[in-house]
Amino acid sequence: MEQTPSTPPDRAPVLVGWREWVTLPDVGVPWIKAKIDTGARTSALHAFDMLEWRDDRGVARVTFWVNPWQKSAADAVRLTRPVHDRRSVRSSSGHTEQRVVVLLDLVLREERTTAEVTLTSRDEMGFRMLIGREALRQGFVVDSAASYLGGRPPVAHRRRNRGR
Repeated sequence: MEQTPSTPPDRAPVLVGWREWVTLPDVGVPWIKAKIDTGARTSALHAFDMLEWRDDRGVARVTFWVNPWQKSAADAVRLTRPVHDRRSVRSSSGHTEQRVVVLLDLVLREERTTAEVTLTSRDEMGFRMLIGREALRQGFVVDSAASYLGGRPPVAHRRRNRGR
């Protein structure tokens, strides 16, 4: 398996808060609220109705839906990505689950990076996405006392996230 690179040598680390608004530019998700989680190795994304299949060349793929808003099913996005890996992941409650891993580009504080992201149901969680250590080591430092250092989306987007 390919290793994720550490901080690029041509820039200083970017400071992020314990929660940030993130963009998934290549898949049509302009805003998703993410928890920055240094306790998680891999990033995670809320996904549902997942279907794994093989394309004409035999490449494993997964099709799934993403709800970017916490308390709303509005603006759900259907994605198809190559399966990068499968991992056994232990949750904070101690439950172990086999998860599909995909590669997704994300923008955090205006810095674009590629992250390994596990797909799982996060319906009961406070955030639709977690950003884990593998993504953070690509040039980010966490200030655990700060939030939304990268700014916030327009009010209309924040209201949708609250189900209004």
